[in-house]
Amino acid sequence: MDRLGGLLLLLVFSPILLTSALVVRVRLGSPVLYTQYRVGRGGQTFRFYKLRTMVPDRRTTPGPYQGEERRVSHKTRHDPRVTPVGARLRAWRLDELPQFINVIKGDMSLVGPRPELPVIVDGYEGWQHRRHEVKPGITGPWQVSKRNGTPMHEFIEMDIEYIENITLSRDLALLIKTPTAMFGGRKGY
Repeated sequence: MDRLGGLLLLLVFSPILLTSALVVRVRLGSPVLYTQYRVGRGGQTFRFYKLRTMVPDRRTTPGPYQGEERRVSHKTRHDPRVTPVGARLRAWRLDELPQFINVIKGDMSLVGPRPELPVIVDGYEGWQHRRHEVKPGITGPWQVSKRNGTPMHEFIEMDIEYIENITLSRDLALLIKTPTAMFGGRKGY
């Protein structure tokens, strides 16, 4: 069901994805796709895709979220490494569209906990690894119910509650709520 849904959504959004990719290529240069390894189901790593939104040397550019404090809150709106084009792509969540490829490949689900970086997962306490009992998702409960800036441990608690109470009807409800959260600008996305 995920793969079919991912394929259909990729086809529906392909004109927007291709246009966004072209904008990234023209305005930011290569590479257009940003890839990194994330931790998925069973603790296995996989290659995660997004459109590039930051300067190419973002790991060496000083910023407010370097080191351990970088993950105290999930994101910052004023990260100097994000380009103006990247900020627009992020505002409309267009940078996330390549993740439908992850769904089609079977690395991700449409709904589930967001996949995290291996370096972050290495610091997890035992209970936090429960997030890896299911495939990670493009959207999930905290994306439709929380604002950015919420401490990471609260996201993990929401993910675990989701896993403990997972149902098809709940997944469908989260999918239906996602566009409002994305484009309404008042929730976690």
